[in-house]
Amino acid sequence: MRRRPGIGGLQTAAAARDQYRVLGENVAKLRTDLMKEQLATFRSQLEDFARKHKNDIRKNPSFRSQFHEMCAKVGVDPLASNKGFWAELLGIGDFYYELGVQIVEICLATRPLNGGLIDVQELCKLLRQKRKHDREAVYEDDCLRAISKLKTLGSGFEVISAGKKKLVRSVPTELNKDHNAILELAQAQGYVTADEVERRLSWTHGRANDTLDTLLDEGLAMIDDGHKDGKRCYWFPCVSSISSFGADG
Repeated sequence: MRRRPGIGGLQTAAAARDQYRVLGENVAKLRTDLMKEQLATFRSQLEDFARKHKNDIRKNPSFRSQFHEMCAKVGVDPLASNKGFWAELLGIGDFYYELGVQIVEICLATRPLNGGLIDVQELCKLLRQKRKHDREAVYEDDCLRAISKLKTLGSGFEVISAGKKKLVRSVPTELNKDHNAILELAQAQGYVTADEVERRLSWTHGRANDTLDTLLDEGLAMIDDGHKDGKRCYWFPCVSSISSFGADG
């Protein structure tokens, strides 16, 4: 018969386990302390880098994007507070605040035409027109960062994907898979017909018409009955060049 370990043996085993646990905790603490020390050093170097390249960060969109990536790696958000160290040092808090205000203005101005859904690239083009006298250039990355800050304010602004395009939504309309499928299909020509939707998406006549009617009711589509083949076309300003118009003011 196997003999059970005595009380002394159990105590020795328990003590050994406690020693291993304490040793593991000490190693983990050392690693954590070392990481904190490395992060503190890197943040300090990041501040020095920011001071040295302040003008490049403000004026060069590509350089600014790379700087944001570096900040993200060490948990620094230069836009977290407009009164914080980074905003004060670089002035980029004011830059993105101003950009956010201009994005809201453009989205409101274009809403009667596109129903509150606008292509990010189109938005950037209109922003550049609006800011043509400003020294700082604006890229898509800047637009997306400004919109992300608007979203944290609960403003209803959001970036969604439809096929290969990124669209900015400024109204509380919820788009389902059927809506997105039609928006993606419309990207080829800027419009679709009900027959095309049925054929390309293998939908029933009812499903195609119900979805198109919903997009029409939401103001995201426009009807064109003057097409050469006589078929009704549904234009989508948010994915077509029809949205090229003056929104500066």
